[in-house]
Amino acid sequence: MLIPLVLTSEVPIYQQIRDRTVEGIANGALPTGTVLPSTRALAARFGINFHTVNKAYDLLRQEGLLHLTRKHGAVVARDHNSGPPAPGFLADWEDRARTLLAEAHAHGMPSTESLARCRALLDGFEAAAQPAHIETASGGQ
Repeated sequence: MLIPLVLTSEVPIYQQIRDRTVEGIANGALPTGTVLPSTRALAARFGINFHTVNKAYDLLRQEGLLHLTRKHGAVVARDHNSGPPAPGFLADWEDRARTLLAEAHAHGMPSTESLARCRALLDGFEAAAQPAHIETASGGQ
């Protein structure tokens, strides 16, 4: 699992780990059943405290996206085709979406551009999650 982290970012590292993992689940790079690196291994890879990784994994567990077990560690529990979201998800999601859209509006972004960018992001997740199709050349005509 490749997680691009920006250690100098204003976004906390645990949040970056959580966000990149959610994106991996959404685009199909981390399907259900994928075993993620242990908290200690991921922390060592980035030179960060393992409690930071543990906090990210615990958030993902609370959101119903990971199962944490002693035997297998952190395992992806859902993918984008797993059915309806967990109870309470929509209200929290709308609150966060409202804030992001308010930021765009406050910075002068027209609503048509906000919608277009949202659509492009969603289309990107859907395209990335589709299995690759191999096109074959047809024989003579």
